[in-house]
Formats: sequence, structure tokens, C-alpha cells
Amino acid sequence: MRKLKGSFMIALALCLAFVTACGQSSGTTGGSSTPAEGDASTSPANGKESVKVGAILPYSGVYASLGENLTRGMELYFESVNWEAGGRKITLIKEDEENDPQGALRKLRKLVEKDNIDILTGPVSTAVAYALRDEVDSKKLPFLVSHAGGNDLTRTKRSDYIWRSSFSSWQIGNSMGKYAYDHIAKKIYVTAADYAFGKEVAGAFKEAFTAAGGEIVGEVYPPLGSNDYASYLTQIKGKKPEAVYAFFAGADAVRFVKQYEQYGLKGQIPLIGSGWLNAEDIRPEQGNSPEGIISTMFWDYHLDTPENKAFVTAYEKKYNARPSIESVEGYDAARVIVEALKSLDGDTSDRQKVSQAIGKVQFTSPRGPIKFDQETHHVIQTLYLIKTEVQNGKTENKVVETIGEIKDPGK
Repeated sequence: MRKLKGSFMIALALCLAFVTACGQSSGTTGGSSTPAEGDASTSPANGKESVKVGAILPYSGVYASLGENLTRGMELYFESVNWEAGGRKITLIKEDEENDPQGALRKLRKLVEKDNIDILTGPVSTAVAYALRDEVDSKKLPFLVSHAGGNDLTRTKRSDYIWRSSFSSWQIGNSMGKYAYDHIAKKIYVTAADYAFGKEVAGAFKEAFTAAGGEIVGEVYPPLGSNDYASYLTQIKGKKPEAVYAFFAGADAVRFVKQYEQYGLKGQIPLIGSGWLNAEDIRPEQGNSPEGIISTMFWDYHLDTPENKAFVTAYEKKYNARPSIESVEGYDAARVIVEALKSLDGDTSDRQKVSQAIGKVQFTSPRGPIKFDQETHHVIQTLYLIKTEVQNGKTENKVVETIGEIKDPGK
């Protein structure tokens, strides 16, 4: 009897451990077709079904960390309003974009036809965003783009049902051009990862820099995912530019900036670029190599505003980690959705009205005041100049100047 009782207790403990593990995995990021913690479809508030928000983001592959941080930001904001807006609960249904436009299109059709989502958000990849565009437009599905920055999404591919709360590649590149000519150098070498977004950022920088009177003395575009930048750095050094403008992100930015120092360019030729070059989430991997980099971005960890301090404190309390640029994008996207739902008293029956409500949202975000351009449907926001310094043996970014409000020209 004692033996049977012991076996029963062991079996009970194993069952409890299994149930606990399942509970912990529910609502966390990762995997696909995962209802988040706000899943209230089986327990609607006030007798109403929940509003279903579909998120197509990368949960695998090279951009998985971006998808993770975007989701963390969204869940943090939804949690702050108890996953409810306009009298209805919010359900977040996550799908992995897998950096595959056709795969993401299949995920979108599943979200629409099986899950009956009310609003779509994501993705990270511009190619994926372009692939989703026609399906969204034809089905008149409200789509809040929370990261993908390709210019055409709010230009030639503009849709009545698509709004973008993140950034455009033009905003990122153009914001550095005139400042670089006035304060850094007159002759600059340009380098960027060889894909559409990298070339768009570089093109926007060149446009503003040359318009101010600057000269581009050379340019080179290494393949996305390059491990060795030696030959490119040799070309750059040979041209003897007064400064280098660069766009690299993620692991590419880690390797390029470290090799820039290893090949003796750091301290000799000023390095400037987009904020992904010295971003919050990659600097720990870069050591002190990003020291001295000046970049432009629409948010910084150290922005001294009540909204940013509250966001950073809440994020670090929940996740025990610093937020990233993508965390802010997710946080803001969730707030846009919540504010739109509140303005509609939770009524999502008219998709055109939902889309119009999204476009009317404006508030002061952790990044500063944001609102939508009613013509392009693209976010209007403040850009900042950020410099990396070494403090107490490790790097920190510092906002050195507020560039001001930047509006994408829409053409």
C-alpha cells in the first residue's frame, strides 16, 4: 500500500510539472499559431467576443530576436490595459513569418480564413510586407505595419487599409545626410548590406548628403550575412574618405563594427550610420568597438522623458532585460490598436472604420510624439543623433542632438 501511495504521488508530481510547463509556454513568444496570454475567445468580456489581432513576425531564423522583442513590447502594453479595449478582450495570435514571403502569405490566409482576425500587425521583412500587401488590400483587412521599412509600402504600394507605425528607410538615411555634411565630413564613403532595405537607406543618405554639397567618393555593398569584411574595408581605406556612412544590422553590424576596429579604421576614419550599427541589443557583443559611432534613430534607451522612463522601467521589471528598438515598435503598435478600439467602442464590424480609426491615433510614445500622415499612412516622428561612448569600461549610447520631426515625402 505504501509502495502504491508513493507511485501515485510521483505520478501526480509529474502531471503537475507537465501542466505547469504547458502553462508557462502558453503566451510566450516563439512557435507559430500561438494564442498569447490575452486569449479570451472562450471568456468574452461583457458578453462580446474578443478582438483578434494576428501578428506575423519572425520567430525563427536570423531575425528571430527581432520578432521576440516586438512581441515582448506588444504583450507589455496589452498587459498594461488588462488585454482589453473598448469593452472587448484582445486575443493575440502569432504566426512565424520565417523570412519567407510565400510562407507568410499562407500564414495570412490561415489567420483570415480560420482565425477570423480583425487586425493584422507585423512583419519584420520588407519582402514579406510586400507579399502580404495585395491580399490585405483585396480583403480590406486593417494592417498596422510594426517594423518593415521599405519605402514603397507607403508610396506606390499604399493601401487604404495599411498604416505604418515604425519607420521608412528614407527616414533613417535622410536624417543623417545634412548633419554629416555640416558637422562631420565633406567626402564620404558609403557601404550597406546588399539588399533592398540597405540600398534604400544608403540612397536616402546620399540624396541628402549630396544635396547639402557633399561628395560620395565610393560605395560598396557586401552580401547580407557576410562573415569577412576585409576586402571591403581595404577598398574603403584605399579611397581615404573623410568619413564612412554604413548600414548594417544584427549580426552583420556586430561583425562589421568589430572588423572596422581590427583593420585600423576606428579612430582614423569616423564611422557614422543608422542606429542599428550601434543598437542597444548588439553592443554587448561588440565590446568597445562601437565607441565614437554617430548614428540616427527614432528612439534611444536613455531618452530623458517620463514616457520612456516608465516604459524602460516596466520592460526591465517584466523581462529582466533592456528593451530594444523593436521592443518600442511592438509597444507602440499595441497602443495604436488599443486607442483605435477605444475610439470605436470596440466595434470592429466595419473594417474601413477600423482602418480610419488607426490613422487618427496620436500620442506621446517612449520615442516621442507620433502621429500618422493622412496622405501616405506613414508615421511622422522625431529622429535623434546618437553617439556611443565608453563609460565604466562598457559602451553606452547618448543622445547628442534632436534632429526634429521627420516626415516621409511619400514619393
